[in-house]
Amino acid sequence: MSEIFKARPDGIDLFVRLTPKAALDRIEGIETAADGRSHLKARVRAVPENGAANQALERLMAKALGVPVSAVSVVAGGTSRLKTLRVVGEPRTLTKSVEALIGN
Repeated sequence: MSEIFKARPDGIDLFVRLTPKAALDRIEGIETAADGRSHLKARVRAVPENGAANQALERLMAKALGVPVSAVSVVAGGTSRLKTLRVVGEPRTLTKSVEALIGN
């Protein structure tokens, strides 16, 4: 499932579609957009104001991948539903964590 993330020398870039104001914070698997790109679907309870939803997403992904919150940051799509998260760490370990998360 390498289309939902891209390995980098210092970690991975993870492509996520975020839905704010959800009932629960959770990761819901993979979604393919109309343009053919795949994203990890995530929902957070936070509202999309003052970066609250982005921060909630960073916390959710850090917990899911077993990395510190400081290792996860939104690097693209800050005000969009489609976001790119940069996760800093050992790329092979992070790849395995993402694959385990999506059941691959």
